[in-house]
Amino acid sequence: MQQPQQSNHLGIETMKQTDYVIIGKIGTTYGVQGWVKVFSFTEWTNDILGYGPWYIENAEGWEQIDISDGHPHGKGVVVKFTGYDNPEQARLLTGKKIGIRRSQLPALHEDEYYWSDLEGLTVINQHGTTLGKVIYLIETGSNDVLVVKNDEDDKELAIPYLPDEVVIRIDLKNQVMHVNWDFN
Repeated sequence: MQQPQQSNHLGIETMKQTDYVIIGKIGTTYGVQGWVKVFSFTEWTNDILGYGPWYIENAEGWEQIDISDGHPHGKGVVVKFTGYDNPEQARLLTGKKIGIRRSQLPALHEDEYYWSDLEGLTVINQHGTTLGKVIYLIETGSNDVLVVKNDEDDKELAIPYLPDEVVIRIDLKNQVMHVNWDFN
């Protein structure tokens, strides 16, 4: 069971970073009434509007932000936040990450993971070689792809996310992913 969060005097939550999942990012302003474009990281773009409350990341932590209105627009989403009534105010939010509490996500079955669970894992191949860390994932038509960056040589690898075939074991407790993958 999750312990109640604590807030500092500014109302910013001081829960651990891992207690939040980033579901989007605030883009540029839209119109003259303080609306902003939102880049959704959810599987279906409009699904981001179904989550709430939203939190935005500040240097001090996560701060709840209230949505007064939001709707799909073109291939994306536009949102109006309470208290941001003109483009000048809304522009202050540009580039901020949007998060929700991890507890707001649906529970997964065993051996299922959210992408955010995989990002940051150290990837080790069948020969015991550390390939790097998962920096992000890409959705393709046939299967998802892990993008792994090796800090030593700054190279990136694209590894297909194929459980039991390429991805052998995921150990979230130790932040390690074991893969059957040779690289050249």
